[in-house]
Amino acid sequence: MFRKAIVPLAGLAAALSASVGALGDAPERWWSPGDGRSFPAQLDYTNAQGTLRLLLTGGALDTKGHPFFEPIGRNGRACVTCHQPADSMSLSAATARARWEETQGKDPLFAPFDGSNCPTLPQAERSSHSLLLDRGLIRVQRPWPAKVWNGRKVVPDFKLETVRDPNGCNSGPSYGPAAGNVSVYRRPRPIANMKYLLAVGFPYDPKQGYALPRDPETGVVLSGNLMADGRLGTLKQQMTEASDAHLQMLDKLSDAQIGRIEGFIRSIYAAQQTSTKGGALDTLGAKGGPAKLRDSEPGALGSIGEPVWSEFAAWDKISPEDAKTLTPAQLEFRRSVARGARVFRDKTFLITDSSGINSRIGFGNPVRNSCVFCHNMTQMGNDVAPGQVDLGTTTLPFADPMPDLPLFRVTCLKTPHPHYGRVFYTMDPGFALTTGRCADSGKITLQSMRGLSARAPYFSNGLAKDLRGVVDYYERRYNIGYTEQEKQDLVNLMSVL
Repeated sequence: MFRKAIVPLAGLAAALSASVGALGDAPERWWSPGDGRSFPAQLDYTNAQGTLRLLLTGGALDTKGHPFFEPIGRNGRACVTCHQPADSMSLSAATARARWEETQGKDPLFAPFDGSNCPTLPQAERSSHSLLLDRGLIRVQRPWPAKVWNGRKVVPDFKLETVRDPNGCNSGPSYGPAAGNVSVYRRPRPIANMKYLLAVGFPYDPKQGYALPRDPETGVVLSGNLMADGRLGTLKQQMTEASDAHLQMLDKLSDAQIGRIEGFIRSIYAAQQTSTKGGALDTLGAKGGPAKLRDSEPGALGSIGEPVWSEFAAWDKISPEDAKTLTPAQLEFRRSVARGARVFRDKTFLITDSSGINSRIGFGNPVRNSCVFCHNMTQMGNDVAPGQVDLGTTTLPFADPMPDLPLFRVTCLKTPHPHYGRVFYTMDPGFALTTGRCADSGKITLQSMRGLSARAPYFSNGLAKDLRGVVDYYERRYNIGYTEQEKQDLVNLMSVL
């Protein structure tokens, strides 16, 4: 029987060079607005864990004049500024630091409005951009109090007060709750694999217990997976807000520009393709890489289809004959990935005091389940069930102190929060800034798990600097009891997604 050969580690670099060489010289990592480069149908970028691959359906794209790649706003940015291909269409802190060093802080990425900790700070100083450079965070200014959500008037049922403001953007005459706005700091969300993020897994929001929002123009039910705080449900809404806030456009995007940007976003797929330790990720029965994402479809309504942990299950039983094609280190790494998939799927623990899970209708507090309970979307690892979840990453006592972020006191005016009580402290109220509901404080939309190796740090506020930090947070948050081997196996699994 024919067996596909595995490239040993010694020849991996040459194989990757050949792959890139088919597209020309090794691609420049940073895409500046107005570069005018062609975006090829296949694009590979190396990272610390191996190689990220991007696939563009429809063939190569000439980016000259394309509104995603052109600096169409006042500050010299383009959409690509914060959604870099080498970072799996997000933006890593390492990339931001490299750009700071290369341009001495003059790149449009560091525009005062949101590329610095606050526009009032001295912009030439690195410390004024520390949240972007150290945590990969962009400032997001939300109006407060919230007035409308899902087409209905909102009267917030909690009071929001600033108790710590290290950056000056949550106090004073122009910034903060007293000035009618709130500044929070979040990671740019990746915009690849949009087919899955837009898929609607349930006919209603089972985490909140109410109907899903609908597209105001088409009436189509929305997935709610686009924004961290669920404030916008369509790509058009997201693009319109981003062009106004992040690009600082004076004019609105035209329908033609929106159509071209959306066409590109819907066409790009990204995932880790090779591993420095394990070799190619689509061999010996594994289904790694973005081709599977491109060629598959989200599961049917309410179905998880093929979950992200299943892609490497075949490596759990590598035959002796196939094992001969691998180095001992490759073989052990692949077996570790397969073990990580089992841990992800099978190791249960008590999930406690997590709004959107324990406060969900039909679930108790605690509820016993595994990682796949929430990370189950076909091929992606976000939640097939729409709605936001509070893992405690932004709210005390579960969050790390993170003194470089603002801290707010939340006082529930009616019913106390189901897990934090009437008064508690948070660095980002999350979904509550959208709904005005105290019970929604701390809830954040789950992200995709693809391309993780290209876009550290992790969680919405950059709490985990690396993949081990992700595992360690869950361990201490839920007292899971992972062994050191299980932790490493989970890290290895996440490194190849």
